[in-house]
Amino acid sequence: MTPIQTTFALGGDTPTNRLGYGAMRLTGQPGNFGPFEDWDHGVRLLRRAAGLGVTFFDSAWAYGPQTADQIVGEALDGMDIVRATKGGVDKPEAGRITVDGSRDTLLRQIDQALINLRTDQIDLFQLHRVDPQTPIETSVAAMAEAQADGRIRHIGLSNVGRAELDRALTVAPIASIQNRFNMAEPADSELVDYTAAKGIAYIPYGPLGANPMAQGAKLDPQAALAWLLRRSENIIVIPGTTSIAHLEENMRAWEQV
Repeated sequence: MTPIQTTFALGGDTPTNRLGYGAMRLTGQPGNFGPFEDWDHGVRLLRRAAGLGVTFFDSAWAYGPQTADQIVGEALDGMDIVRATKGGVDKPEAGRITVDGSRDTLLRQIDQALINLRTDQIDLFQLHRVDPQTPIETSVAAMAEAQADGRIRHIGLSNVGRAELDRALTVAPIASIQNRFNMAEPADSELVDYTAAKGIAYIPYGPLGANPMAQGAKLDPQAALAWLLRRSENIIVIPGTTSIAHLEENMRAWEQV
């Protein structure tokens, strides 16, 4: 039996451990608004994740907003990891989300994310949602502009279907897709296979079936993560937790693969 690959080369040239970490929970609760209340603990948790072999850390402008990027930037400053974030969505106040995928907004958010993440280049910058007022081609072209001048390395998309992915691919190479997918919600299975065939990473959010705006998971962590890791070798899972004990438990998912 061929062993399952534990790493995936994002964009064909950026290898990463397929068991990553999602930083959405390192924000104020409820609603992922404001900074994480125990900042020093969050820094320790992120450093523990890196010490356990996590190399892929996923964040977003909307988480906080900006504060998740900032805690990742502080905790992992100077480390050889894959820094992934998202733009095109903002959260001006608790419970209110705005979407803006225009060129100027995306480039402004990229510039600020570089500062927040304390890096000279963002490894993966993802369009968080497609803006209904902005063609996806326009948003991708803005990210391609930042890619061309070295501000970002790879372009990703979130909350998209195959048709939107295909439109984006006419503008620039796409390194990843991030959609909701888990063993209890497998509706995106065809897109998982489609991205795998194209060498595109698939990053499932909600891997444990949790409500994105509330704490708690519906699925057994190790079983759910192992299912995703077995499902396709282009999947990079990003469970989020605020507990070092839960983090260490999640990292044992490979034992069930």
